[in-house]
Amino acid sequence: IQSKIVKKFVITTNSRNTKAPSPDRLKRNFKAAEKNKAWVSDTTFIRTRQGWLYLAVMIDLYSRQVIGWSMSDRNNTKLVLDTLDMAIWRRTGIKGAVVHSDQGSTYASGDYQKMLNEHKLLPSMSRKGECHDNAVAESFFGSLKNELVEHEDYRTKAEAKQSLFQYIEVFYNRQRRHSYLGYVSPAEFERASAH
Repeated sequence: IQSKIVKKFVITTNSRNTKAPSPDRLKRNFKAAEKNKAWVSDTTFIRTRQGWLYLAVMIDLYSRQVIGWSMSDRNNTKLVLDTLDMAIWRRTGIKGAVVHSDQGSTYASGDYQKMLNEHKLLPSMSRKGECHDNAVAESFFGSLKNELVEHEDYRTKAEAKQSLFQYIEVFYNRQRRHSYLGYVSPAEFERASAH
């Protein structure tokens, strides 16, 4: 048995020169009684031999399922908009859900805030420098990197994209057992709660 060690934490958020942040509506309450009540989002970067690949995700706190994700060569507003768009498409008819993120410029952008408003979603932001305010998203990235990324040497961004897709959609959402969910996968947890 060999332990898998987490590498040094790197700050990827540029919270300078952003618009006034939204209030922290979650206040570290990472439990939701039903789906589509509270989502968390964050962005990370993956090293490839062709340079950085950025990954943004949206996670439903009810089941810990990744309901939206996007990958890009650039950490920009389009990356987080595409992630939010996928989550909205997958969770049709939602409104009033809290959507939590950090205070990064992509999440504070006018386009992102406008999309939240158009779909009647409530913005929420962590306090500056408080990564624990978004612990569920940070935990997901920790699992992703410990279980997959740190053991790979991605030659191309396309190779990394395929690998990350497999991890999120095939393994994490449908097979990986979560202690928080009573050791079932997010998809299985949602199926069981629908009956």
